[in-house]
Order: sequence, then C-alpha cells, then structure tokens
Amino acid sequence: MSLNELTEAVRGKVAGGGISDSVKFDCGDAGVIYVQGSEVTNEDKDADCTITISQENLADLLAGELNPTMAFMSGKIKVAGDMSVAMKLGSIV
Repeated sequence: MSLNELTEAVRGKVAGGGISDSVKFDCGDAGVIYVQGSEVTNEDKDADCTITISQENLADLLAGELNPTMAFMSGKIKVAGDMSVAMKLGSIV
C-alpha cells in the first residue's frame, strides 16, 4: 500500500471521532501519518505519541492481520512518547 492509501485507511478508521490525543505513524522515508481526533494529514507535526512502523506492517495492522502487542514485542513497532496513547489505538485500528 502507498502512503496515500494508508492515510485514507486511517482516515476511514477515525471518521467516527478517533481519540483526542495526537499520534504520528512514522513510516521512515515513505513519510508520516498524523492523527488527532478525526483529522488525518501527512504533516510531520509533534505528537503525544510517535509510532515508528514500516508501511507493510502498518497495512497489516490496519487490516487486522498484525497483532499490535506482538508487533511491539517483536520490534516491528517502536513507540516514543506517551505509551498510554498507543494503548488507546486499539479502539481505532
């Protein structure tokens, strides 16, 4: 999936409101996806929580094919900032 497709997938997940905290999915050279509430952009802004993840793993996560806890434990996801914000993502991904 391209970054634009992933951004649209995230936008669909948070259309109902998402979470109030800000989250940035950092996909390295591919770019970032910034989420706050139902706002989703590709702007590289400061966020309460930054999740470093590859495009492929993010696509699998959004499709429900990658367990977030196992991905974190195996190093496929790295979390910087407020870990409690990352835990709230379970309600949208």
